[in-house]
Amino acid sequence: MVTHNNRSLSIAIRPAATELYDKAMDLSTKLSIPLIQRETKEYEFLLICSADGLALQQNGKKGLGPIMISFTSPAMTYRIKHGGDRKQALARAIGLKKGWQPTVIDATGGLGRDGFILACLGCRVHMLERSPVLAVMLEDALQRASQSEFTAEIISNRLQFTHADSSIFLQNLLPEDFPDIIYLDPMYPKRTKSSLVKKEMRILRGLTGDDQDTAALLDMALTRVRNRVVIKRPRLAPVLSSLMPSHQITGKSSRFDVYLI
Repeated sequence: MVTHNNRSLSIAIRPAATELYDKAMDLSTKLSIPLIQRETKEYEFLLICSADGLALQQNGKKGLGPIMISFTSPAMTYRIKHGGDRKQALARAIGLKKGWQPTVIDATGGLGRDGFILACLGCRVHMLERSPVLAVMLEDALQRASQSEFTAEIISNRLQFTHADSSIFLQNLLPEDFPDIIYLDPMYPKRTKSSLVKKEMRILRGLTGDDQDTAALLDMALTRVRNRVVIKRPRLAPVLSSLMPSHQITGKSSRFDVYLI
């Protein structure tokens, strides 16, 4: 996965409020990208710093966005209330059952949704993300969620986040720290019909590029886990390894390949 450079990404403050300036300046230093006082199309991507949180916006004729990570949005609340059960495909792939609260490393955190859903289902989740921009957006979203009565307990007790390259993180794990489950949701292969790709995924691919090392990450994960590795794939995509999964759970647009240990 490629990362941004300071010629393609900048931070803008919306609105130019004094209380946001220090936060934006800290992010500018941390990410080594310029801070601008007004939005401009000079940069392909803008990290918008607002009172509501951090958002990523893509400029240009095909510009999309902005997108913001939120664990307290109406859409996420609906998903938790109506889809946060053990019958959904994700829960079945993880192998959730009554009385078992597995430890999970979500090695490709991304926008954090699946990791958060697993935490809501009772798993103890350690989310990893190597993109510096997505990392600060996840940290911002988790901080906001920790202040919500609805999600504070979940964030405090069952969800941990680390900005790290998953391959290096897993390689350095001690056997006693191996999780029960490692979950992988890499960037999907590029489709020829861009309209079929969700807006968010199109923005993220533009920012970070494709995941070129997923097969190697899968091989590493299989040596650092106690129970299973689960990888999310497009429904019709080929498997990532010469090793066939133990079983698959297929949905309308995606599937989960399950590798039991």
